[in-house]
Amino acid sequence: MGGTVRLQRGEQAPDFELEDGEGKTWRLSDLRGQRIVIYFYPADDTPGCTAQACDFRDARSEFRVAGYQVFGVSPQGAGSHQRFSDKYELNFPLLVDEDHSVAERFGAWGEKKNYGKTYEGIIRSTFVIDEDGRVEQAQYNVKGKGHVDRLRETLGV
Repeated sequence: MGGTVRLQRGEQAPDFELEDGEGKTWRLSDLRGQRIVIYFYPADDTPGCTAQACDFRDARSEFRVAGYQVFGVSPQGAGSHQRFSDKYELNFPLLVDEDHSVAERFGAWGEKKNYGKTYEGIIRSTFVIDEDGRVEQAQYNVKGKGHVDRLRETLGV
């Protein structure tokens, strides 16, 4: 059933509780009053995911000044996230969603095709969530490279 959900502007974002690479627990409900950017990416330390993560890293101060906190989410474990974060000096939390249940609730998990093979995996997606926990933007099937610049334009960051 993954991938059939598509969040729409104005909907309440699904609450979640996930740990980051350092073991800190994050709950979306605890972040009320803040604006959030959550992006789902397929895998740590792959070319497209690295480009996207480094773009978020490089733009973090602009997002922060505009009032946004950034989170990356993927199915790899805490150790993988920590190695990825350390290697590229990422300055935002990477959240562990090993069973992809949060990705499914956001519609960021579903059928993919690569080299003629069909499988289920992360659909690279980004969500902007307002101070009340409502979806401001839901962007599905984004490209890793260049996505952050386009997001900054749409948000005026």
